[in-house]
This record gives sequence, C-alpha cells and structure tokens, in this order.
Amino acid sequence: MKIFAFAASNSRKSINKQLVSYALTYFDGYDKNLIDLNDYEMPIYSIDKENENGIPQLAYQLASQIDESDLIICSFAEHNGAYTAAFKNILDWISRIKGRKVWNDKPIFAMATSTGARGGSSVLEIASKRIPFNGGRVVDTFSLPTFGENFDLEKGIINDNFRNELEEKINRLKSTLVSTV
Repeated sequence: MKIFAFAASNSRKSINKQLVSYALTYFDGYDKNLIDLNDYEMPIYSIDKENENGIPQLAYQLASQIDESDLIICSFAEHNGAYTAAFKNILDWISRIKGRKVWNDKPIFAMATSTGARGGSSVLEIASKRIPFNGGRVVDTFSLPTFGENFDLEKGIINDNFRNELEEKINRLKSTLVSTV
C-alpha cells in the first residue's frame, strides 16, 4: 500500500507536519511519501493566470502523486478557522486540471492540530465536508488539541488518551484498507 502524506501548511516549523510525520511511524513496512507543500508553491490562482500561462506543472506533479497512492493522510493547519492560503491555492490549481476530481476517489485520513484547546476542529470539519465534493473519501478524522502540552518532538503524542485514540483509528484504518486494496 502506498501512502501519500502532507501537512496542509507552508510553515517550516509546522506542528501539523510533526503530527502527520508521527502518524506515519505507525505504518512500518508501507510505501510512504511525505511531501512539503513548500515544494509545490505556485502563483495565486486566478482565471487570468490560467488563461495566460496554463496550469503549472507542479499541479500536475502533485496530482500524479495523489493518483499513485492508495491512502492520503493529511493534517490540516487552521488559519482563521479555515484552510491555509497555501493549501487552498494548491487545491484550486489541481481542481482546474481538465476531467479531474482533486482526490481521484482516494480514501483520506484527515487530521488537525493546533496550539489551542479545539485542535484545529474548525478546519477539520470544513475539510471533512469539502473533501467528498472534490472526489475524496474521508475514512476517519483525528484532532489533537493543545499541541504543546500533548506532543513531544522525540516521543510523539504523550497524552495516553489521544495516543490511544490515534492508534485505534490507524489500526482500524489499516485493517479496513488492506482488505480493500
């Protein structure tokens, strides 16, 4: 099984990238591809730019990585209660590829974290509702609140309840997907 993973953030110190990297440690023996959104920076989408220059090659490259995966794991950073501008821009460009649904009917494990007590729950709710409209299937979600109190860079999730919740969801995800892939 091929896993395509990323944090929907362009922060070099993204706590969501730390979370998605940690989640990938539960997938030993799987083919994992963790990307950095900074490697896919494109002009801000507009129909004028699309008409003048076409769709950037980076959008096609990212779409190809989605297509080659069996599972997508994404941890959504929350800016003002919604997607980051960096992620939304990439989403906009990929959605313009002719004949394509952004997620190409892939299963998606959607996560979020933040420094606050809600753990990015606003963006996670937005993403979970929006992903099906862009051709993806949300198979489960996970939110980690108060990142600084519940996560250690070396140990990962240090709160037993949250770690157990993530482990249960990943185990359920692996058993479900292995039987369908």
